[in-house]
Amino acid sequence: MTATDDLRAEHEGILRMLDILRAIAKRIQAGTAVPTAQLLDIIEFLQVFADKCHHGKEEDILFPALEEGGLPREGGPIGVMLHEHALGRGHIRDMAAALAGGGGLAAFAAPALAYVELLTRHIAKENDVLFVMAERMLGTPALTRMHEDFERLEEERIGPGRHEAFHRLLDDLAAEYLAV
Repeated sequence: MTATDDLRAEHEGILRMLDILRAIAKRIQAGTAVPTAQLLDIIEFLQVFADKCHHGKEEDILFPALEEGGLPREGGPIGVMLHEHALGRGHIRDMAAALAGGGGLAAFAAPALAYVELLTRHIAKENDVLFVMAERMLGTPALTRMHEDFERLEEERIGPGRHEAFHRLLDDLAAEYLAV
């Protein structure tokens, strides 16, 4: 497995959570109650898995390798991705603040939907543009070695078994909110 294979696979899990988050936000907008504990679990997934782990792999390992390969940080796709990571963190902070600050569920829905839209477009850009560039620039052997670095980063940042626990959370929430 290469680093870009790993990131694309993680994108699938993140996109699934975005579908769940969209469904929940629409329920909230329709006036349906959603357990705060589930929203806190989603925020934890976004902060720990999507940002600390997934974006950490990109920001600390992939992007520097691309810069070393000649892709500029500013004025190109790396700068755009970093900017969007920062915007996403802001939306997550706004979701958390809505729950903590008494703004309630209604105040949660708007930043949740903004985050869903941002990350959906962001993931498409990474999958279809940036990762293709990385594969062309860095090659399979380097990306395979990079995947080993990713595994170490994940172990250090989120600990053993956490990835699997987040997938169980995805399954549980999908069964409740995405079932047809």
